[in-house]
Amino acid sequence: MTDKRLKIAGSSLLGVFARCTELVVLVPLEVGPADIETLQTGLEVEAVRVTAGVGSVLGSLVSANSNGFVVTHHAGEEELKILRKHGKVTRLPAKINAAGNVILANDSAALVHPGLSIRACEAIAETLGVKVEKGTIGGLKTVGMAGVATNKGLLVHPRVTEEEVAVIEELFGLPVDIGTVNLGSPLVGSAVLANSHGYFAGEDTSGPELGRIVDALGFLE
Repeated sequence: MTDKRLKIAGSSLLGVFARCTELVVLVPLEVGPADIETLQTGLEVEAVRVTAGVGSVLGSLVSANSNGFVVTHHAGEEELKILRKHGKVTRLPAKINAAGNVILANDSAALVHPGLSIRACEAIAETLGVKVEKGTIGGLKTVGMAGVATNKGLLVHPRVTEEEVAVIEELFGLPVDIGTVNLGSPLVGSAVLANSHGYFAGEDTSGPELGRIVDALGFLE
């Protein structure tokens, strides 16, 4: 599979509509069989359809890694039951509840919105099994949309500061690079799905942008 550009749910904002880990890719109900097959093959994971209670923009509402899922407090018991088959699950105990937007996580660490409470940070640490620190990327508090983290590297907003990079590199213990998606969008987390096996970017992403993704996330051969 050579072209890593894709639309899901009719959108190039892959990270808004889906959430990927080393084990699963969560997709909304409207994603068709062909796209599910593409995602499963390219990411080498099982696709899990999550019902409408979480919302179609489940990438924005769910943060996840190999250990578990932190979800919006609007998620219902049916959604939690589906997710519990694949790991620990908790609702984010915070007014700021779009978990996918405000948590940037891989299997070892999580950078989170600086406005989250101690209780919320403890819930994230316990559920995802990671070290948690508060921070920003390019001055943005919605770190889940401003970055993409895998177990091999991170791609972040091009306006990230040297101080922010130092914090991220220390927290994750991985290299950090900058890039854009979908012809110039700096919100790389909104349009990239990636794990250590593979990646996809929004359909409007350019060749040079794909090159930065490949380099940052460790897919250069």
